[in-house]
Amino acid sequence: MPKLPPKLVFSLDCRLCPRLSGFLDEVKAEHPDYHARPVAPFGVDDPGLLIVGLAPGMHGANATGRPFTGDHAGILLYQTLYEFGFSSAPESLSQDDGLTLLDCRITNAVKCLPPQNKPTGEEVRTCNGFLLAELEALREGACVLALGGVAHNAVVRAYGLKMKDYPFGHNNLHKLPRGLQLIDSYHCSRYNTQTKRLTPAMFRAVFRRARKRVDAANA
Repeated sequence: MPKLPPKLVFSLDCRLCPRLSGFLDEVKAEHPDYHARPVAPFGVDDPGLLIVGLAPGMHGANATGRPFTGDHAGILLYQTLYEFGFSSAPESLSQDDGLTLLDCRITNAVKCLPPQNKPTGEEVRTCNGFLLAELEALREGACVLALGGVAHNAVVRAYGLKMKDYPFGHNNLHKLPRGLQLIDSYHCSRYNTQTKRLTPAMFRAVFRRARKRVDAANA
């Protein structure tokens, strides 16, 4: 049996990673109106689609308290979620903007803002217990969408699976335990979208695949 991380229950008061906790204290002192705490997952409790990102952005989720809200990375994501029926609106502005997700939930591999947006391997492993709990709470046959290699690896690691058997690649599809399906996408970061490594058409292709999988599982 693969060794799995201990399942953890999300807490806004989590301080398991000293470097991240100290950095958030510094950010809060500099930006007292920012959320500057672990960022909770957003969406329905029993989603057909779980989206896994990397970590909160400094002036995005770290500021607003909602994943992919307030920075460039969320623009394409929420537009595409809306287009494929996973969001009630095409733009996420703040926690009180009335936007709701439909059969969808968004989380991050690392729940706290890391310096330079680069968590250490140990920080990803420490946070893996939260992700495992979220994955195991999914209904059988649900779809997991990993945005970027770090998120992909975090999902694979959470299940104790071998990385070599689950290569990351844009629009790759992998089978996970309990009938779950993992779809990969390049991250919708400013760098990736501005350099055209990820185009809207490429992102829509991923979501088209995810929509079909979710609908089939719900049928």
